[in-house]
Amino acid sequence: MSKLHVGIDVSLDSHHVQFMDEVGQGLDSFKVSNDQPGADTLIRKVLETTQARQMDAVVLGMEATSNLGWHLAHYLKNELEAYEPDLQAQIHVLNARRVARFKKGYDTLPKNDRIDAWVIADHLRFGRLPQAMTDTAQYEALQRLTRTRFHLVQTITRDKTFFLNQLFLKFSGLRQDSPFSNTFGTTSLAVIQELEPEQIASMPLEDLVAFLVEKGRNRFDDPEETARELQKLARNSFRLDKVMKDPVNLSLSVTLSVIQHMESEVKRLDKAIAKLMRAIPNTLETVNGIGPVYAAGIIAEIGDIGCFRNHSALAKYAGLVWSQYQSGDYESEETSRMRTGNRYLRYYLIQAADKVRQHDSEYAEFYRKKYSEALKHKHKRALVLTARKLVRLVFTLLTTKQLYTPPDRRR
Repeated sequence: MSKLHVGIDVSLDSHHVQFMDEVGQGLDSFKVSNDQPGADTLIRKVLETTQARQMDAVVLGMEATSNLGWHLAHYLKNELEAYEPDLQAQIHVLNARRVARFKKGYDTLPKNDRIDAWVIADHLRFGRLPQAMTDTAQYEALQRLTRTRFHLVQTITRDKTFFLNQLFLKFSGLRQDSPFSNTFGTTSLAVIQELEPEQIASMPLEDLVAFLVEKGRNRFDDPEETARELQKLARNSFRLDKVMKDPVNLSLSVTLSVIQHMESEVKRLDKAIAKLMRAIPNTLETVNGIGPVYAAGIIAEIGDIGCFRNHSALAKYAGLVWSQYQSGDYESEETSRMRTGNRYLRYYLIQAADKVRQHDSEYAEFYRKKYSEALKHKHKRALVLTARKLVRLVFTLLTTKQLYTPPDRRR
């Protein structure tokens, strides 16, 4: 079978295209605009070249560069089949890191769009490619929501760290040793927003207790003890210069407003994700701890489970694999996790694993075992290993479509 290899270097305004035959000879090199007329021009040139050279198939590839090539990839897939049904067309969205490593084999190549397209075409010619793009519109629609949620959660985490840094300026003791279980809880935020450390230190104890009871809706086991601890922290805290007070308070207020708004938007996304998930049958939600949001995050990134040979291939795709360091008779006992893989899938697997180990005795025991074995970063290491164990279950459930049976119900 004679193939045309098409390397496409995508960018915001235009794409550089390289045609290459099976022996590595460049056939054509040109630019097309990043719009529908540009895509039509590319299709026309592909059809002209394959017909003139009596080629049976075309393999097109581009790097996964943000969303700049998304429209082109899907347009090519749909339109090539419509224009020429007999032409076997495959479209591959390539990992940019793998393309960069492939290019290192050519140590004298310069860096420009034409050369990058040439490298992609040559990479296609050598093979060992990822799964060709399939019709995954349903999964990609879900992906828009789960990846947006991931982005917001990461932003909230960063903003909370920024908030806590500002809090140290206003009330250093509260940042160091808060008597509240959650710094972002209702009562804690009321103290931060409505009181100054000097006020707390000088308030009659009964007034501070009344304030905490009111803001905490009488949920404290011992509000008087909390008030005493709060006053102790206030007396020992640094005093902020008067010139700094208003700017710091405004910074805290604005940051908190942004955090609360984003948290409300995450809830909107969760509702939309749950609604979309009702149209995607799955058995992941039969695992206690994996709700529709985490199931959606996992399914959206995996897509068709048939693309993975086994759970090891799925774990590698998620980046939940560990490197090996061996030479001669020596093999290191300590290995690090490989810094590759789909970060979105890895995030949702780890979040799901954290919930599952709180509800499932088998995963709870596994987590405790790995926690006790770890020498440092105990929770993080144990949780990542628990996520790797969860990959096996995810692969099995998505492959067999069977319901999950908890350990206490097995015979």
